[in-house]
Amino acid sequence: MKLSPHQPLAGILQPVTAIRTETDLGIGDLDGLRQMIDYCARHHLNILQVLPINETSDDNSPYNAISAMAIEPSLLDIRPESIPDLSPTKFKTIAKPTLLKSLRNGPVQYEKVKKLKRQLLEAAFDSFYKNTYGTGDSRDRDFAAFITEHTDWIYDYALFRLLMERHHGWPLWPTWPEEHQSPRRANAWLLTLHPKERHEALRRLLYFIYVQWIAYRQWEAVKAYATSKNVFLMGDIPIGISRYSADVWSDRSIFDLEWCGGAPPEKVFKADPFTEKWGQNWGIPLYRWDVLRQRNFDWWRLRVRNISRAFHIFRIDHVLGFYRFYSFPWTPDRNDFFLPLTEEEARAHTGGRLPHFKPYPDDTEEHKAANRAQGEELLSMILDAAGETTVVAEDLGVVPDYVWPSLEKLGIPGFSIPSFLRTPDGHYAPPSTYRRLSVAAPATHDLMPLALAWQQAWKDIDSDNETDATKARTEIQAILHYAGLPHLAQNPPRQYTDEIHFGYLRAILSSNAWMVITMITDVFADTGRFNVPGKADPTNWTYRIPYPVSQLDNQPDLRRRMETYASLAAEYKRRL
Repeated sequence: MKLSPHQPLAGILQPVTAIRTETDLGIGDLDGLRQMIDYCARHHLNILQVLPINETSDDNSPYNAISAMAIEPSLLDIRPESIPDLSPTKFKTIAKPTLLKSLRNGPVQYEKVKKLKRQLLEAAFDSFYKNTYGTGDSRDRDFAAFITEHTDWIYDYALFRLLMERHHGWPLWPTWPEEHQSPRRANAWLLTLHPKERHEALRRLLYFIYVQWIAYRQWEAVKAYATSKNVFLMGDIPIGISRYSADVWSDRSIFDLEWCGGAPPEKVFKADPFTEKWGQNWGIPLYRWDVLRQRNFDWWRLRVRNISRAFHIFRIDHVLGFYRFYSFPWTPDRNDFFLPLTEEEARAHTGGRLPHFKPYPDDTEEHKAANRAQGEELLSMILDAAGETTVVAEDLGVVPDYVWPSLEKLGIPGFSIPSFLRTPDGHYAPPSTYRRLSVAAPATHDLMPLALAWQQAWKDIDSDNETDATKARTEIQAILHYAGLPHLAQNPPRQYTDEIHFGYLRAILSSNAWMVITMITDVFADTGRFNVPGKADPTNWTYRIPYPVSQLDNQPDLRRRMETYASLAAEYKRRL
Protein backbone atom coordinates (compact mmCIF):
# COMPACT_ATOMS: atom_id res chain seq x y z
CA MET A 1 0.00 0.00 0.00
CA LYS A 2 2.78 2.43 -0.94
CA LEU A 3 1.16 5.87 -1.17
CA SER A 4 1.86 8.43 -3.86
CA PRO A 5 1.92 12.24 -3.63
CA HIS A 6 -0.03 12.25 -6.89
CA GLN A 7 -3.13 11.27 -4.88
CA PRO A 8 -4.07 13.96 -2.31
CA LEU A 9 -5.50 12.52 0.90
CA ALA A 10 -7.23 13.71 4.06
CA GLY A 11 -7.69 12.23 7.50
CA ILE A 12 -7.81 12.82 11.22
CA LEU A 13 -5.50 12.56 14.20
CA GLN A 14 -7.04 10.70 17.11
CA PRO A 15 -4.80 9.41 19.94
CA VAL A 16 -5.85 5.88 20.87
CA THR A 17 -6.02 6.90 24.54
CA ALA A 18 -8.63 9.57 23.71
CA ILE A 19 -11.09 7.18 22.01
CA ARG A 20 -14.21 6.33 23.98
CA THR A 21 -16.47 3.29 23.53
CA GLU A 22 -19.34 1.81 25.54
CA THR A 23 -17.21 -1.21 26.52
CA ASP A 24 -13.77 0.28 27.09
CA LEU A 25 -11.97 -0.07 30.41
CA GLY A 26 -11.35 3.63 31.03
CA ILE A 27 -9.00 4.29 28.12
CA GLY A 28 -9.15 4.06 24.35
CA ASP A 29 -8.19 0.63 23.04
CA LEU A 30 -7.90 -1.38 19.84
CA ASP A 31 -11.61 -2.13 19.73
CA GLY A 32 -12.13 1.63 19.79
CA LEU A 33 -9.51 2.06 17.07
CA ARG A 34 -11.34 -0.48 14.94
CA GLN A 35 -14.53 1.53 15.43
CA MET A 36 -12.64 4.70 14.46
CA ILE A 37 -11.51 2.97 11.27
CA ASP A 38 -15.16 2.28 10.47
CA TYR A 39 -15.99 5.91 11.31
CA CYS A 40 -13.29 7.18 8.93
CA ALA A 41 -14.46 4.80 6.21
CA ARG A 42 -18.09 6.00 6.58
CA HIS A 43 -16.92 9.56 6.06
CA HIS A 44 -14.51 8.62 3.24
CA LEU A 45 -11.41 9.75 5.10
CA ASN A 46 -8.36 7.68 4.21
CA ILE A 47 -5.87 8.46 6.99
CA LEU A 48 -6.17 7.81 10.72
CA GLN A 49 -3.16 9.07 12.66
CA VAL A 50 -2.35 8.10 16.25
CA LEU A 51 0.46 8.97 18.65
CA PRO A 52 3.32 6.59 19.65
CA ILE A 53 2.11 3.24 21.00
CA ASN A 54 5.28 2.16 22.84
CA GLU A 55 5.12 1.10 26.48
CA THR A 56 5.16 4.05 28.85
CA SER A 57 6.32 4.55 32.42
CA ASP A 58 4.62 6.40 35.26
CA ASP A 59 4.54 9.75 33.41
CA ASN A 60 2.33 8.09 30.73
CA SER A 61 4.00 10.14 28.00
CA PRO A 62 4.12 8.29 24.68
CA TYR A 63 7.29 10.27 23.92
CA ASN A 64 9.17 8.91 26.94
CA ALA A 65 8.75 5.19 26.42
CA ILE A 66 10.55 2.47 28.40
CA SER A 67 10.96 0.42 25.23
CA ALA A 68 11.34 1.30 21.57
CA MET A 69 9.98 -2.15 20.66
CA ALA A 70 7.35 -3.07 23.26
CA ILE A 71 3.74 -1.92 22.85
CA GLU A 72 1.78 -0.23 25.64
CA PRO A 73 -0.48 -2.92 27.24
CA SER A 74 -3.16 -0.46 28.36
CA LEU A 75 -4.10 0.14 24.70
CA LEU A 76 -5.05 -3.51 24.17
CA ASP A 77 -8.59 -4.76 23.75
CA ILE A 78 -8.79 -6.91 26.87
CA ARG A 79 -12.17 -8.57 26.68
CA PRO A 80 -12.99 -12.30 26.57
CA GLU A 81 -14.08 -12.03 22.94
CA SER A 82 -10.65 -10.60 22.04
CA ILE A 83 -8.36 -12.77 24.18
CA PRO A 84 -9.35 -16.46 24.14
CA ASP A 85 -7.45 -17.15 27.37
CA LEU A 86 -9.64 -14.75 29.37
CA SER A 87 -12.89 -16.34 30.51
CA PRO A 88 -16.07 -14.22 30.86
CA THR A 89 -16.33 -15.31 34.50
CA LYS A 90 -12.80 -14.19 35.31
CA PHE A 91 -13.37 -10.91 33.48
CA LYS A 92 -16.51 -10.15 35.51
CA THR A 93 -14.75 -11.04 38.75
CA ILE A 94 -11.92 -8.57 38.11
CA ALA A 95 -13.66 -5.83 36.09
CA LYS A 96 -16.50 -5.06 38.47
CA PRO A 97 -19.36 -2.90 37.13
CA THR A 98 -18.86 -0.17 39.76
CA LEU A 99 -15.18 0.12 38.85
CA LEU A 100 -15.89 0.22 35.12
CA LYS A 101 -18.53 2.90 35.60
CA SER A 102 -16.09 5.15 37.45
CA LEU A 103 -13.28 4.57 34.93
CA ARG A 104 -15.45 5.24 31.89
CA ASN A 105 -16.40 8.71 33.06
CA GLY A 106 -14.12 11.68 32.45
CA PRO A 107 -10.41 11.61 31.61
CA VAL A 108 -8.07 8.63 31.72
CA GLN A 109 -7.19 7.53 35.27
CA TYR A 110 -3.92 5.87 34.35
CA GLU A 111 -3.00 4.27 37.66
CA LYS A 112 -6.35 2.54 38.03
CA VAL A 113 -6.65 1.64 34.35
CA LYS A 114 -3.18 0.11 34.16
CA LYS A 115 -3.77 -1.87 37.35
CA LEU A 116 -7.07 -3.26 36.03
CA LYS A 117 -5.66 -4.22 32.65
CA ARG A 118 -2.62 -5.81 34.25
CA GLN A 119 -4.86 -7.99 36.44
CA LEU A 120 -6.87 -9.09 33.41
CA LEU A 121 -3.74 -9.86 31.40
CA GLU A 122 -2.30 -11.84 34.29
CA ALA A 123 -5.50 -13.87 34.54
CA ALA A 124 -5.39 -14.54 30.78
CA PHE A 125 -1.73 -15.57 30.98
CA ASP A 126 -2.40 -17.94 33.89
CA SER A 127 -4.97 -19.72 31.75
CA PHE A 128 -2.66 -19.79 28.73
CA TYR A 129 0.24 -21.15 30.82
CA LYS A 130 -1.86 -23.90 32.37
CA ASN A 131 -3.92 -24.93 29.34
CA THR A 132 -2.06 -23.98 26.14
CA TYR A 133 1.65 -23.37 26.66
CA GLY A 134 3.69 -26.36 25.55
CA THR A 135 0.71 -28.25 24.07
CA GLY A 136 1.76 -27.72 20.47
CA ASP A 137 -1.67 -26.48 19.42
CA SER A 138 -2.06 -23.59 16.96
CA ARG A 139 -1.89 -20.81 19.56
CA ASP A 140 1.12 -22.37 21.28
CA ARG A 141 2.86 -22.62 17.91
CA ASP A 142 2.02 -19.00 17.14
CA PHE A 143 3.43 -17.94 20.51
CA ALA A 144 6.66 -19.77 19.71
CA ALA A 145 6.72 -18.20 16.25
CA PHE A 146 6.32 -14.74 17.81
CA ILE A 147 9.34 -15.34 20.05
CA THR A 148 11.37 -16.38 17.02
CA GLU A 149 10.21 -13.31 15.06
CA HIS A 150 11.23 -10.98 17.90
CA THR A 151 14.23 -12.79 19.30
CA ASP A 152 16.44 -9.71 18.79
CA TRP A 153 14.76 -7.84 21.63
CA ILE A 154 11.99 -9.71 23.41
CA TYR A 155 13.99 -11.61 26.03
CA ASP A 156 16.08 -8.63 27.18
CA TYR A 157 12.90 -6.55 27.35
CA ALA A 158 11.12 -9.19 29.47
CA LEU A 159 14.13 -9.40 31.79
CA PHE A 160 14.13 -5.62 32.17
CA ARG A 161 10.40 -5.67 33.03
CA LEU A 162 10.99 -8.43 35.58
CA LEU A 163 13.65 -6.32 37.27
CA MET A 164 11.45 -3.23 37.12
CA GLU A 165 8.82 -5.15 39.04
CA ARG A 166 11.36 -6.14 41.67
CA HIS A 167 12.27 -2.46 42.07
CA HIS A 168 8.78 -1.11 42.79
CA GLY A 169 7.91 -0.57 39.13
CA TRP A 170 10.62 2.03 38.60
CA PRO A 171 12.77 1.80 35.44
CA LEU A 172 15.69 3.74 36.96
CA TRP A 173 18.21 0.99 36.27
CA PRO A 174 21.28 3.04 37.39
CA THR A 175 19.87 2.87 40.93
CA TRP A 176 19.43 -0.92 40.85
CA PRO A 177 21.95 -3.27 42.50
CA GLU A 178 25.01 -3.95 40.37
CA GLU A 179 23.86 -7.51 39.70
CA HIS A 180 20.80 -6.11 37.89
CA GLN A 181 22.45 -3.40 35.80
CA SER A 182 22.99 -5.32 32.57
CA PRO A 183 21.54 -8.40 30.82
CA ARG A 184 24.74 -10.37 31.39
CA ARG A 185 24.75 -9.69 35.12
CA ALA A 186 20.99 -10.20 35.44
CA ASN A 187 21.16 -13.58 33.70
CA ALA A 188 23.96 -14.64 36.04
CA TRP A 189 21.83 -13.48 38.98
CA LEU A 190 18.91 -15.61 37.78
CA LEU A 191 21.10 -18.70 37.98
CA THR A 192 21.84 -17.98 41.65
CA LEU A 193 18.17 -18.07 42.65
CA HIS A 194 16.63 -21.01 44.48
CA PRO A 195 15.07 -23.34 41.88
CA LYS A 196 11.52 -22.50 42.97
CA GLU A 197 12.19 -18.76 42.87
CA ARG A 198 13.97 -19.10 39.53
CA HIS A 199 11.00 -21.02 38.12
CA GLU A 200 8.65 -18.21 39.19
CA ALA A 201 10.99 -15.62 37.68
CA LEU A 202 11.10 -17.49 34.35
CA ARG A 203 7.33 -17.82 34.40
CA ARG A 204 7.11 -14.06 34.90
CA LEU A 205 9.41 -13.52 31.93
CA LEU A 206 6.98 -15.57 29.86
CA TYR A 207 4.14 -13.34 31.07
CA PHE A 208 5.81 -10.19 29.71
CA ILE A 209 6.49 -11.96 26.42
CA TYR A 210 2.86 -13.15 26.32
CA VAL A 211 1.57 -9.58 26.70
CA GLN A 212 3.69 -8.44 23.76
CA TRP A 213 2.49 -11.41 21.71
CA ILE A 214 -1.10 -10.34 22.32
CA ALA A 215 -0.18 -6.72 21.58
CA TYR A 216 1.57 -7.36 18.29
CA ARG A 217 -1.06 -9.76 17.04
CA GLN A 218 -3.87 -7.31 17.88
CA TRP A 219 -2.11 -4.43 16.13
CA GLU A 220 -1.32 -6.56 13.08
CA ALA A 221 -4.99 -7.55 12.88
CA VAL A 222 -6.14 -3.94 13.19
CA LYS A 223 -3.78 -2.89 10.40
CA ALA A 224 -5.20 -5.64 8.18
CA TYR A 225 -8.73 -4.47 9.05
CA ALA A 226 -7.84 -0.87 8.16
CA THR A 227 -6.42 -2.08 4.85
CA SER A 228 -9.71 -3.79 4.07
CA LYS A 229 -11.51 -0.48 4.71
CA ASN A 230 -9.10 1.61 2.60
CA VAL A 231 -7.95 3.50 5.70
CA PHE A 232 -4.22 4.04 6.20
CA LEU A 233 -3.05 3.90 9.81
CA MET A 234 -0.31 6.39 10.63
CA GLY A 235 1.96 5.76 13.61
CA ASP A 236 4.73 7.75 15.25
CA ILE A 237 8.40 7.07 16.06
CA PRO A 238 9.87 9.50 18.60
CA ILE A 239 13.48 10.17 17.62
CA GLY A 240 14.67 9.34 21.13
CA ILE A 241 14.09 6.79 23.84
CA SER A 242 14.16 7.23 27.60
CA ARG A 243 17.59 6.73 29.16
CA TYR A 244 15.70 4.56 31.68
CA SER A 245 14.50 2.14 29.03
CA ALA A 246 15.02 -1.51 28.27
CA ASP A 247 16.93 -0.47 25.14
CA VAL A 248 19.54 1.61 26.96
CA TRP A 249 19.81 -0.94 29.77
CA SER A 250 20.41 -3.82 27.36
CA ASP A 251 22.58 -2.17 24.68
CA ARG A 252 24.40 0.81 26.19
CA SER A 253 27.09 0.82 23.50
CA ILE A 254 24.84 2.56 20.96
CA PHE A 255 23.83 5.42 23.29
CA ASP A 256 25.79 8.47 24.43
CA LEU A 257 24.71 8.99 28.04
CA GLU A 258 26.98 12.01 28.51
CA TRP A 259 24.51 14.19 26.65
CA CYS A 260 20.74 14.72 26.60
CA GLY A 261 18.83 15.58 23.45
CA GLY A 262 16.42 18.48 23.34
CA ALA A 263 15.56 21.68 21.48
CA PRO A 264 17.19 25.13 21.43
CA PRO A 265 15.97 28.14 23.44
CA GLU A 266 12.74 29.82 22.39
CA LYS A 267 12.77 33.44 23.49
CA VAL A 268 9.03 33.75 22.90
CA PHE A 269 8.26 30.74 25.14
CA LYS A 270 7.33 32.82 28.18
CA ALA A 271 5.38 30.03 29.88
CA ASP A 272 8.59 28.25 30.87
CA PRO A 273 11.64 30.29 31.94
CA PHE A 274 14.03 27.34 31.46
CA THR A 275 12.89 26.79 27.86
CA GLU A 276 13.15 30.50 27.17
CA LYS A 277 16.71 30.67 28.53
CA TRP A 278 18.31 27.27 27.86
CA GLY A 279 15.91 25.31 25.64
CA GLN A 280 14.00 22.06 26.12
CA ASN A 281 15.98 19.32 27.84
CA TRP A 282 14.18 16.07 27.06
CA GLY A 283 16.68 13.89 28.89
CA ILE A 284 16.94 11.37 26.06
CA PRO A 285 20.45 10.05 25.34
CA LEU A 286 22.09 10.79 22.02
CA TYR A 287 23.05 8.01 19.63
CA ARG A 288 26.55 6.79 18.93
CA TRP A 289 26.10 6.87 15.19
CA ASP A 290 29.63 5.58 14.64
CA VAL A 291 28.82 2.39 16.57
CA LEU A 292 25.44 1.98 14.90
CA ARG A 293 27.03 2.49 11.49
CA GLN A 294 29.41 -0.42 12.15
CA ARG A 295 26.37 -2.56 12.93
CA ASN A 296 24.46 -1.43 9.81
CA PHE A 297 22.11 0.51 12.12
CA ASP A 298 20.57 -2.76 13.31
CA TRP A 299 18.65 -1.25 16.25
CA TRP A 300 17.03 1.43 14.10
CA ARG A 301 16.21 -1.04 11.35
CA LEU A 302 14.53 -3.31 13.89
CA ARG A 303 12.56 -0.38 15.27
CA VAL A 304 11.31 0.56 11.80
CA ARG A 305 10.38 -3.04 10.92
CA ASN A 306 8.38 -3.36 14.12
CA ILE A 307 6.37 -0.17 13.63
CA SER A 308 5.69 -1.22 10.04
CA ARG A 309 3.92 -4.31 11.37
CA ALA A 310 1.19 -2.06 12.77
CA PHE A 311 1.08 0.95 10.42
CA HIS A 312 0.95 1.90 6.76
CA ILE A 313 2.61 5.26 7.46
CA PHE A 314 4.78 6.49 10.29
CA ARG A 315 5.88 9.94 11.33
CA ILE A 316 9.40 10.53 12.64
CA ASP A 317 9.09 12.94 15.54
CA HIS A 318 11.81 15.66 15.55
CA VAL A 319 13.48 14.58 12.33
CA LEU A 320 15.82 17.57 12.75
CA GLY A 321 17.69 15.48 15.31
CA PHE A 322 18.93 13.21 12.54
CA TYR A 323 20.75 16.18 11.03
CA ARG A 324 21.95 17.73 14.29
CA PHE A 325 20.68 17.48 17.86
CA TYR A 326 20.54 20.28 20.40
CA SER A 327 22.31 18.68 23.34
CA PHE A 328 22.60 19.33 27.07
CA PRO A 329 25.55 18.28 29.24
CA TRP A 330 23.21 17.73 32.20
CA THR A 331 20.08 15.67 32.83
CA PRO A 332 16.63 17.31 33.31
CA ASP A 333 16.64 16.69 37.07
CA ARG A 334 19.34 19.42 37.26
CA ASN A 335 17.44 22.00 35.20
CA ASP A 336 16.36 23.96 38.28
CA PHE A 337 19.98 24.19 39.41
CA PHE A 338 21.14 25.56 36.06
CA LEU A 339 18.18 27.90 35.48
CA PRO A 340 19.58 30.97 37.31
CA LEU A 341 23.22 30.45 36.29
CA THR A 342 25.11 32.53 33.75
CA GLU A 343 26.90 30.75 30.93
CA GLU A 344 30.20 31.15 32.76
CA GLU A 345 28.73 29.72 35.96
CA ALA A 346 27.19 26.82 34.03
CA ARG A 347 30.54 26.00 32.42
CA ALA A 348 32.09 25.70 35.87
CA HIS A 349 29.71 22.82 36.66
CA THR A 350 29.96 20.96 33.33
CA GLY A 351 33.66 20.82 32.59
CA GLY A 352 33.39 23.85 30.31
CA ARG A 353 30.49 22.48 28.25
CA LEU A 354 27.29 24.33 27.36
CA PRO A 355 24.18 23.19 25.48
CA HIS A 356 24.81 23.25 21.73
CA PHE A 357 24.07 21.46 18.49
CA LYS A 358 25.86 18.17 17.89
CA PRO A 359 27.66 17.15 15.79
CA TYR A 360 27.92 20.74 14.51
CA PRO A 361 26.11 24.06 14.77
CA ASP A 362 24.83 25.41 11.48
CA ASP A 363 27.32 28.27 11.61
CA THR A 364 29.37 27.56 8.48
CA GLU A 365 28.69 26.09 5.07
CA GLU A 366 31.04 23.21 5.92
CA HIS A 367 29.13 22.40 9.10
CA LYS A 368 25.80 22.63 7.28
CA ALA A 369 27.05 20.26 4.61
CA ALA A 370 28.27 17.76 7.21
CA ASN A 371 24.95 17.90 9.11
CA ARG A 372 22.98 17.47 5.90
CA ALA A 373 25.11 14.51 4.86
CA GLN A 374 24.52 12.80 8.21
CA GLY A 375 20.76 13.38 8.04
CA GLU A 376 20.50 12.02 4.52
CA GLU A 377 22.55 8.95 5.38
CA LEU A 378 20.34 8.15 8.37
CA LEU A 379 17.04 8.87 6.63
CA SER A 380 18.08 6.80 3.62
CA MET A 381 18.60 3.93 6.05
CA ILE A 382 15.12 4.54 7.53
CA LEU A 383 13.55 4.49 4.06
CA ASP A 384 15.35 1.27 3.20
CA ALA A 385 14.15 -0.39 6.41
CA ALA A 386 10.58 0.90 5.90
CA GLY A 387 10.14 -0.77 2.52
CA GLU A 388 6.54 -0.23 1.41
CA THR A 389 5.67 1.75 4.54
CA THR A 390 5.38 5.50 3.92
CA VAL A 391 7.66 7.74 6.00
CA VAL A 392 6.82 11.34 6.95
CA ALA A 393 8.96 13.73 8.95
CA GLU A 394 7.99 16.16 11.71
CA ASP A 395 10.31 19.00 10.73
CA LEU A 396 9.02 21.76 13.02
CA GLY A 397 11.12 24.03 15.20
CA VAL A 398 14.34 25.82 14.29
CA VAL A 399 14.66 24.45 10.75
CA PRO A 400 18.00 24.87 8.94
CA ASP A 401 17.73 26.04 5.35
CA TYR A 402 19.03 22.74 3.99
CA VAL A 403 16.41 20.48 5.61
CA TRP A 404 13.47 21.05 3.24
CA PRO A 405 15.60 20.55 0.08
CA SER A 406 17.08 17.47 1.75
CA LEU A 407 13.67 15.96 2.53
CA GLU A 408 12.50 16.80 -0.98
CA LYS A 409 15.51 14.97 -2.41
CA LEU A 410 14.71 11.91 -0.29
CA GLY A 411 10.99 12.01 -1.11
CA ILE A 412 9.97 12.44 2.54
CA PRO A 413 7.10 14.84 3.29
CA GLY A 414 7.54 17.30 6.14
CA PHE A 415 4.81 19.31 7.87
CA SER A 416 3.00 22.53 6.93
CA ILE A 417 1.37 24.20 9.95
CA PRO A 418 -0.43 27.42 8.92
CA SER A 419 0.57 29.43 12.00
CA PHE A 420 4.23 28.52 11.43
CA LEU A 421 4.25 29.67 7.79
CA ARG A 422 4.04 33.46 7.58
CA THR A 423 4.19 36.19 4.98
CA PRO A 424 6.20 39.36 5.74
CA ASP A 425 3.02 41.17 6.87
CA GLY A 426 2.34 38.51 9.54
CA HIS A 427 -0.47 36.72 7.74
CA TYR A 428 -0.47 32.97 7.17
CA ALA A 429 1.13 31.93 3.89
CA PRO A 430 -1.45 31.10 1.18
CA PRO A 431 -2.34 27.39 1.13
CA SER A 432 -1.40 27.25 -2.54
CA THR A 433 2.23 27.85 -1.58
CA TYR A 434 2.55 24.79 0.68
CA ARG A 435 5.11 22.24 -0.40
CA ARG A 436 3.45 19.41 -2.28
CA LEU A 437 5.59 16.97 -0.37
CA SER A 438 4.13 17.88 3.02
CA VAL A 439 1.44 17.03 5.54
CA ALA A 440 -0.71 20.06 6.33
CA ALA A 441 -2.34 20.24 9.76
CA PRO A 442 -4.08 23.07 11.61
CA ALA A 443 -2.16 22.11 14.76
CA THR A 444 -0.27 19.26 16.41
CA HIS A 445 -1.06 17.36 19.61
CA ASP A 446 1.32 19.75 21.43
CA LEU A 447 -0.58 22.87 20.34
CA MET A 448 -3.89 24.36 21.37
CA PRO A 449 -6.76 23.28 19.17
CA LEU A 450 -8.21 26.06 17.02
CA ALA A 451 -11.24 26.81 19.20
CA LEU A 452 -9.12 27.01 22.36
CA ALA A 453 -6.51 29.19 20.62
CA TRP A 454 -9.29 31.59 19.60
CA GLN A 455 -10.54 31.77 23.19
CA GLN A 456 -7.01 32.34 24.47
CA ALA A 457 -6.45 35.14 21.97
CA TRP A 458 -9.45 37.01 23.30
CA LYS A 459 -8.30 36.46 26.88
CA ASP A 460 -4.97 38.01 25.92
CA ILE A 461 -6.73 40.93 24.24
CA ASP A 462 -8.72 41.52 27.43
CA SER A 463 -5.61 41.27 29.62
CA ASP A 464 -3.52 44.14 30.97
CA ASN A 465 -0.48 42.95 29.05
CA GLU A 466 -0.36 45.11 25.93
CA THR A 467 2.35 42.99 24.32
CA ASP A 468 0.20 39.87 24.58
CA ALA A 469 -2.88 41.79 23.46
CA THR A 470 -1.16 43.14 20.36
CA LYS A 471 0.14 39.71 19.44
CA ALA A 472 -3.35 38.21 19.92
CA ARG A 473 -4.97 40.85 17.69
CA THR A 474 -2.44 40.08 14.98
CA GLU A 475 -3.18 36.37 15.31
CA ILE A 476 -6.93 36.87 15.01
CA GLN A 477 -6.38 38.98 11.89
CA ALA A 478 -4.18 36.25 10.43
CA ILE A 479 -6.77 33.53 11.11
CA LEU A 480 -9.57 35.55 9.52
CA HIS A 481 -7.56 36.30 6.40
CA TYR A 482 -6.55 32.63 6.12
CA ALA A 483 -10.18 31.56 6.48
CA GLY A 484 -11.16 33.88 3.61
CA LEU A 485 -12.97 36.29 5.94
CA PRO A 486 -11.07 39.58 5.71
CA HIS A 487 -14.36 41.47 5.95
CA LEU A 488 -14.59 40.37 9.62
CA ALA A 489 -11.15 41.71 10.48
CA GLN A 490 -12.38 45.19 11.46
CA ASN A 491 -14.82 43.80 14.00
CA PRO A 492 -13.91 40.15 14.69
CA PRO A 493 -16.41 38.03 16.63
CA ARG A 494 -15.44 36.91 20.11
CA GLN A 495 -16.91 33.48 19.47
CA TYR A 496 -15.19 30.88 17.33
CA THR A 497 -18.05 30.65 14.86
CA ASP A 498 -18.86 28.01 12.25
CA GLU A 499 -18.03 30.58 9.58
CA ILE A 500 -14.48 30.90 10.90
CA HIS A 501 -14.15 27.19 11.59
CA PHE A 502 -15.26 25.97 8.19
CA GLY A 503 -13.39 28.77 6.42
CA TYR A 504 -10.18 27.59 8.09
CA LEU A 505 -10.81 23.94 7.20
CA ARG A 506 -11.61 24.88 3.61
CA ALA A 507 -8.36 26.80 3.32
CA ILE A 508 -6.17 23.99 4.58
CA LEU A 509 -7.97 21.30 2.57
CA SER A 510 -7.54 23.44 -0.55
CA SER A 511 -3.78 23.57 0.00
CA ASN A 512 -1.11 22.16 -2.26
CA ALA A 513 -0.01 19.70 0.47
CA TRP A 514 -0.14 15.97 -0.28
CA MET A 515 -1.97 15.10 2.95
CA VAL A 516 -4.18 17.09 5.30
CA ILE A 517 -4.55 15.56 8.76
CA THR A 518 -6.67 17.39 11.30
CA MET A 519 -6.93 16.61 15.00
CA ILE A 520 -10.40 15.30 15.74
CA THR A 521 -10.76 18.13 18.26
CA ASP A 522 -10.18 20.59 15.42
CA VAL A 523 -12.73 18.87 13.21
CA PHE A 524 -15.28 19.14 16.03
CA ALA A 525 -14.23 22.67 17.13
CA ASP A 526 -13.57 21.13 20.55
CA THR A 527 -11.38 22.90 23.11
CA GLY A 528 -9.97 19.70 24.65
CA ARG A 529 -6.18 19.51 24.69
CA PHE A 530 -4.07 16.35 24.55
CA ASN A 531 -0.75 17.69 25.86
CA VAL A 532 0.87 20.85 27.21
CA PRO A 533 4.57 20.52 26.28
CA GLY A 534 7.46 21.61 28.44
CA LYS A 535 5.72 21.00 31.76
CA ALA A 536 4.63 18.03 33.86
CA ASP A 537 0.93 18.79 33.74
CA PRO A 538 -1.17 16.03 35.40
CA THR A 539 -3.81 16.42 32.67
CA ASN A 540 -1.36 15.59 29.87
CA TRP A 541 -2.46 12.59 27.77
CA THR A 542 -5.67 12.16 29.81
CA TYR A 543 -8.20 13.93 27.58
CA ARG A 544 -10.89 11.78 25.97
CA ILE A 545 -13.53 12.63 23.38
CA PRO A 546 -16.81 13.09 25.32
CA TYR A 547 -18.87 10.57 23.33
CA PRO A 548 -18.33 6.92 22.36
CA VAL A 549 -17.44 6.41 18.71
CA SER A 550 -20.80 4.76 18.04
CA GLN A 551 -22.59 7.95 19.18
CA LEU A 552 -20.52 10.55 17.32
CA ASP A 553 -22.85 10.60 14.35
CA ASN A 554 -25.84 10.89 16.71
CA GLN A 555 -24.63 14.28 17.96
CA PRO A 556 -26.00 16.83 15.44
CA ASP A 557 -23.15 19.37 15.79
CA LEU A 558 -20.40 16.77 15.66
CA ARG A 559 -21.96 15.00 12.70
CA ARG A 560 -22.45 18.28 10.83
CA ARG A 561 -18.84 19.30 11.40
CA MET A 562 -17.43 15.93 10.38
CA GLU A 563 -19.64 15.79 7.29
CA THR A 564 -18.54 19.29 6.32
CA TYR A 565 -14.88 18.35 6.76
CA ALA A 566 -15.39 15.20 4.70
CA SER A 567 -17.31 17.02 1.97
CA LEU A 568 -14.57 19.65 1.72
CA ALA A 569 -12.02 16.84 1.44
CA ALA A 570 -14.09 15.37 -1.40
CA GLU A 571 -14.43 18.78 -3.07
CA TYR A 572 -10.65 19.02 -3.23
CA LYS A 573 -10.40 15.40 -4.39
CA ARG A 574 -8.73 14.19 -1.19
CA ARG A 575 -10.05 10.67 -1.19
CA LEU A 576 -9.37 7.39 -2.91
